[in-house]
Amino acid sequence: MLFHVRMDVNLPQTMPENQATALKKTEKDIAQGLQESGKWRHLWRIAGQYANISVFDVSSVDELHTLISTLPLFPYMQIQIMPLCRHPSSIRSNDA
Repeated sequence: MLFHVRMDVNLPQTMPENQATALKKTEKDIAQGLQESGKWRHLWRIAGQYANISVFDVSSVDELHTLISTLPLFPYMQIQIMPLCRHPSSIRSNDA
């Protein structure tokens, strides 16, 4: 199942810089591992914002929830999720 996910990150201004840096590094490591596994298909930054648009390829809504909710920055995110399905006018026969 494919999901379009928008994640807006809002770290507290009072968070110590070293804590924010450590969270971001751990987040990056996890995100890159999920991309390598094929679960996190696409990751696009939204220009001028601390936000991204991502496409996840997971077996269920529960798996998506588990992946997202275990990200280190999850407590600081506002998340919007849209399930995706093939459009009948698409010229592509697969998701490659």
